[in-house]
Amino acid sequence: MHIEFIASMAVITPDPAASRTLYLDALGLPLEAAAGSEYVHSEKIAGAKHFGVWPLAEAAQACFGAAQWPPDVTVPQASIEFEVADAGAVSDAAAELRSAGFDLLHDAREEPWGQTVARLLSAEGLIVGISYAPALHGPD
Repeated sequence: MHIEFIASMAVITPDPAASRTLYLDALGLPLEAAAGSEYVHSEKIAGAKHFGVWPLAEAAQACFGAAQWPPDVTVPQASIEFEVADAGAVSDAAAELRSAGFDLLHDAREEPWGQTVARLLSAEGLIVGISYAPALHGPD
């Protein structure tokens, strides 16, 4: 597996309004809402390709297909995504992680915005994604 860079960092919040008070109001980060979502994010913070504040319900939907985080699974505090070269490399990385004994939250799949990602929950309680987001790579 060859990781090219950290693609994304997001805090995961059970209370989006309280988190917006910190990250938007107090810290003044230039976060914008995603259409039809409480997820706020920016690609305009120096040193980060993408930073977001991800509602726990939306993380649960992305990982488990339900709005509630399963009660028997550690509730994550944050998400980090590591970028690989292409969508096929995401599938290869998922297989490599599974072979190394890691349980995936979900296998490689393409999200509606074009990103291919596979995710696991780390021992530290982080959602760790291996991803390929075409928008983060230069034109062909």
